[in-house]
Amino acid sequence: MPKPPADQPALFDDQDAQRQPLAARLRPRSLDLIVGQQSILAPGQPLRRAVETGRAGSLVLWGPPGSGKTTLARLIAQASGAATEQVSAVTDGVPELRQVIARARGRTGPTVLIVDEIHRWSRAQQAALLPHVEDGLVTLIGVTSENPYFDIIAPLRSRLRIFRLEPLTSSDLTAILRRALSDREAGLGAQNLTVDDDALDLLVSLAAGDARTALNALEAAAEAARSTGDGQPRHVDRQAVVEAMQARQIRYDRQADDHYQTISAFIKSVRGSDPDAALYWLAKMIVAGEDPRFITRRLVILASEDVGNADPQGLVIATSAAQAAELVGWPEAELILSQATLYLAMAPKSNAATRAIAAAKEAIANGANTEVPLHLRNASFSGARGLGYGRDYRYPHDFPGHWVEQQYLPDGVQGGFYQPSDEGFESVHRERLDARRARSNGDSSPNGEPGSA
Repeated sequence: MPKPPADQPALFDDQDAQRQPLAARLRPRSLDLIVGQQSILAPGQPLRRAVETGRAGSLVLWGPPGSGKTTLARLIAQASGAATEQVSAVTDGVPELRQVIARARGRTGPTVLIVDEIHRWSRAQQAALLPHVEDGLVTLIGVTSENPYFDIIAPLRSRLRIFRLEPLTSSDLTAILRRALSDREAGLGAQNLTVDDDALDLLVSLAAGDARTALNALEAAAEAARSTGDGQPRHVDRQAVVEAMQARQIRYDRQADDHYQTISAFIKSVRGSDPDAALYWLAKMIVAGEDPRFITRRLVILASEDVGNADPQGLVIATSAAQAAELVGWPEAELILSQATLYLAMAPKSNAATRAIAAAKEAIANGANTEVPLHLRNASFSGARGLGYGRDYRYPHDFPGHWVEQQYLPDGVQGGFYQPSDEGFESVHRERLDARRARSNGDSSPNGEPGSA
């Protein structure tokens, strides 16, 4: 692997290494030491081949915290043999970018620019970077925990290859922790330390795919561990891990991709009538501290979009839950959200209301007549009758069953937008509507008077 040019600091600086956190000390120094991400880094995979040849080009590494994005970015930059600059979009902006560009123009060789948390840059800041990526002055490696299709401007994104890193698996995290315990130079191998297997399993479980969280917790537990006696090793058990972790770190940012992915899973679980899955995703949002109003808004929408008139009570339950949750707040609101979620998950489902309004809007968009028929027009003002407004209107309550056949749609509009399902209460709608449509078409109603259905 080529050495970095002399005019740049080393990306993997060994100075004061022992003062660094365990996660930083164990940062892999080669692709072969990276644990996980085999879908993009296994031998023969496109990114692996590009890194090994030093021709990775501009790209984005997208993945959750602790999945190895920054380490991989540094290894890619190192493999290129180019001068490397690194900035953080959290603390650095356009002034720092201008300094980087000025140094790049002063070099005779190529420059790789690593931008950590690139999604934090505004559209204007990203636009300032665009021409320098476009003309090849810098090769960009963006690092982000958020969806680049949402958070990176399209002109810049179109010039980048996007590689998705997945959360580390339990076996990946176990391997990393065991390496930390055995490594005598960078890890804890030189310390007189033992760790129970169940404590290690708990670390893996609570870290939720985040290697940094797992290593930091292991180090904290190791520092807090007491010796069991003279000359005996320090010991880490489950309780030490619990104290080190305090509470499970849920990967959930209200402005971030995981927030939207979680609510998507919640909605689809309710729509799919799986109460256990719906409650699980609800629990994740509760543990992560989601705003209950965000959840109740989605429940109200879902009650119409996916339950509809198959169970009209669903909308009543959802709106009542929204009001009750607002009234009591956390933590009691979770009981209300749980009840509403279970009701909607178990309710019969129909999207007929959603399809009906979409069909009516489509008819209008396609040029259907929107003129109100004269007999339906408001005739309450002076002169309205002379214009024919309200003439021949038939008042339904004057007829048996409170229904009378007459035209309600504009001339030339056929209707048929609402097609009730056979689910729940909507089956009653279907019976009633079929009878009335049959009557309107001149057929004899199978249910007698249409209004009696």
